[in-house]
Amino acid sequence: MSLQAVLDGMEEKMMKTLEVVHHEFSTVRTGKASTSLVENIPVEAYGAHMRLREVAGISTPEPRLIVIQPWDATLVQAIAHAIQKSELGINPVVDGKLIRIPIPQLDQERRKELDKVCKKLAEDGRIAIRNERRHGIEAAKKLQKDGKITEDELKHAEKQIQQKTDDYIKEIDTTLAHKEKEILAV
Repeated sequence: MSLQAVLDGMEEKMMKTLEVVHHEFSTVRTGKASTSLVENIPVEAYGAHMRLREVAGISTPEPRLIVIQPWDATLVQAIAHAIQKSELGINPVVDGKLIRIPIPQLDQERRKELDKVCKKLAEDGRIAIRNERRHGIEAAKKLQKDGKITEDELKHAEKQIQQKTDDYIKEIDTTLAHKEKEILAV
């Protein structure tokens, strides 16, 4: 394995970690309607579990309203039930072939709870990034020990690895700050 392969593999894993953090943040409810809030809710449909986005159209016609239009009208009740079972604390309103989900204002206590959840998600992401840094440095040291790279190349690789780590952690921190602002805005 070459040093470049080690660096590329490490960066790919860091990128995936960042994508996971972004996805997790998108599922945290804010006071604003967002399709990402409900699109991955599992729905019992056609004898299998499917994601809501696979069985219905989801839109946000107003800042505090999500509208779900099932492609098969027989799934309306199953979708409404799945939303109620989710831990989002939102109540769907069945309106014929549509499901409307009004998004209530968050109280200050709930905002603080969601802020803690986001901080935990960000910290988990930072830990995963640091673990990848550790694996990358260990792999580079092994290459140097095996005589495949020089000590100067190792030092340069360690600097590159640290720079990538700092960049990805900064991105997580920026995303966290944006999400906190969104949650705590009244």
